[in-house]
Parts: sequence; C-alpha cells; structure tokens
Amino acid sequence: MILYYDPDKQSWFHTEAEQEYTFGVDEIPVPYRNKPSSSSIPFHLGYRKKNNLGPFLGILAGRKNERNIIGNGPLFKKLQEEILDYGGLSFVFTLEHMREQQVDGYLYLPYKEQWLLVKLPIPHLVYNRLPFRKMEQTEQFQSAIRLFQKKDVCFFNPSFLDKYQLYKIFKEDAHLSRYFPETILIQDRLSLESFLDQHKDIYVKPSNAAKGRGIYRIMKNEKILVQGLKKNQTFTDFDELWKEYRAKLTKVPYIAQKSISPLLHEGNRYDFRVLAHFDGEKYIVTGIGIRQSVEQSVTTHIPNGGRLIPQQEVLKEKDKQFIQAVVQRCGEILTKEIGFFGEFSMDVGLTENEDYVIYEINSKPMSFDEKDIEEARVRQLVQLFGHSFYTDGKGFRYLF
Repeated sequence: MILYYDPDKQSWFHTEAEQEYTFGVDEIPVPYRNKPSSSSIPFHLGYRKKNNLGPFLGILAGRKNERNIIGNGPLFKKLQEEILDYGGLSFVFTLEHMREQQVDGYLYLPYKEQWLLVKLPIPHLVYNRLPFRKMEQTEQFQSAIRLFQKKDVCFFNPSFLDKYQLYKIFKEDAHLSRYFPETILIQDRLSLESFLDQHKDIYVKPSNAAKGRGIYRIMKNEKILVQGLKKNQTFTDFDELWKEYRAKLTKVPYIAQKSISPLLHEGNRYDFRVLAHFDGEKYIVTGIGIRQSVEQSVTTHIPNGGRLIPQQEVLKEKDKQFIQAVVQRCGEILTKEIGFFGEFSMDVGLTENEDYVIYEINSKPMSFDEKDIEEARVRQLVQLFGHSFYTDGKGFRYLF
C-alpha cells in the first residue's frame, strides 16, 4: 500500500477508502483522505496483521546541538534506501526528540538527497547507534529504555560493551575461555606491577574505549619500555613508570592484557576484523577484513597507521570455520548475559604457533573500508529488521 506524508500539514494519511491502517508499535490509526496533494510524499509500505504498516525502524543517534546529529550518516542513508525497497521506513532520532506517543525523526529522501524532519509514531524497532558511552548513562536514555520495554519495542544492541565485563563473562565459558588473553582490571599500583612482573610483556588499554584509543604496550627487561601510538618511553624501574602514568591509568578504568606473540605476515602483525549479524535463527559472519600494522606494532587500526590487506594473502578455510563457530557462540552469550545484539564485530588473531586469539568484541561496529562488507551489512540489517517485524519480534528479545 501507499502511505503519504503531507509536509505542509505535517501529517500522514492513506487514500484507500475501504481499508483501515495503523502504524507504529502503538498501532495508531492512519487518517484517510480521498486524494493526495501535489506536495504529498508517497512511501510504499508492507504490513502485517491488523494492517499494521511497516516495519518502522528508529535509528537512535546522538545530538550535537539543536540542528546537528552525530552518527554514521552514510550508514543511515544506505539503511533508509534499502529499507524503502523492502517496504519499510527508517528514520533517525535522538533522545531529545522522544515523547510518550510520538517521536520527531529525520527521514532521508534518496530521490531528493535530503533529510526531512517529520512527526512519527513510536517505531516497532530501535537500532541503538548512540556514539558515546556517556549518552547511555543519562536518565534520558534509561527513561527511553523503560518506554521501549513498556511498549514492547524490539531494541537492538542495548549498550556499549565493557572490555573487562566481557572478559569475565567469556572466561566462564568452557569453549571460549582459552581464546581470550589473560586480563586484569588495574585497581592500583600493585595489581599492575605484579601483572607486569609475571608476564614481562603486556598491553594496557581503557576498558571503555575503542579504535585503539589510549592503548600502550609495556615490556620489562633490565628497563621498562612503554610503546604508544605516537611515542616510546623508557623507564629505569616501575617507580618511574607509575609516576608518569598513574594519573592516566587511574582516571578511567584500565585493563592490562597479556601480550600475545602474533603470527607475522611480511614482518608485521595482522588480525581479522569480523562483522557478524543475527539472521533470525543464528549468528553468521557477514564479512572479514584483514588489518596489518605498519608504522607501529601496538595496534592494526587503519587510523593509527594500519593498512588493509587482501583476504587471499592470509585467510585460510580453517580460519573461516573457526570464526563462524566463535561468532555463533559469542552472539549467544552476549544476548543471554547482556541483551539482544543484532550485530557485533570481533578482532581475532593468530599466535606465532597458529593458535587463535580473540582480542576484542564491539557492539557498535565502525564502518568497514571494504565496500562489499558495508553493502552486505546493510542487507543483513534490513533483513533482520524485517524478520523481527513480521514475526512480532519473537525470538529476538529473549533468544537463548
């Protein structure tokens, strides 16, 4: 059917005289008009039982100021284009735009290449793309969560992930525990010093950061070497190191992780960046990108000097099989312990003995530089949103 939006009167309507339609999770009746005006914008939508139109997808983003939204604009546009082809509608909104019965959201119109601010019902699904952890710690966010629960809105990817929380969760799993490097939460000087004395080569990084921010490698021999993304420092003893880094390592939660001797390719470390999605029945691998360090050995992230290398240079069939197996298990555990994750990403590596290692899991994957992976990502998300809508979200809220 065709749902119209009248930008002059800021209202939605349909033109099928013998039909009654509703939209949004509250199943709000859609008004009837005998014909659209010249300025009305048509949207071709599907519907489920009771002629409830959709799916209506709300993409929760951050707000910079009155006129600007923070988020992955290219992804939001691609989702809107794809979901329109699917027979649904997506819009971007912020916590400040929410009301009890409606939300002010930004619709992207591909044929005009512009955004339109409209009033919409509370959506059937919300895709959490808040860009900063602090936004999820506000009362506004908690109030929104309560509203979604009350209305039975399917909420995808409930929060950012804490590295140490994840480590503790996955260490309890008999199958996965072996793949996570030994990790501690740095609570004080003694905890870090003891861990460094034990392993001699460790990484320290914020428990609540991503993209390689704030990461250091610390190696102890006669002296102590600290490698950062931009500079290296040498200290005579731990007293000197602690004096220099105490404020940084105690201002926010930091973890220390045992260093792994990685398998090298052409003299440099590399790892697999894995994108995974739930397909309605199981977790699947959507794409695998390969990242290699070049300018420094601390991280392989491209913004920090890493580079992309072709799959055929290092990725083997056994690697694909391993990654698929752990993706399924990790997805099950995440959803059971934290909430439904429709997508996540993983950093997976190999030791010099070709044993597998899981370095990190992220709930809000960054954009992949590989165009084919980004395209597959959009397709998987839209199929997932549609599957949830047409099955009333069954199997999505309490999966395992």
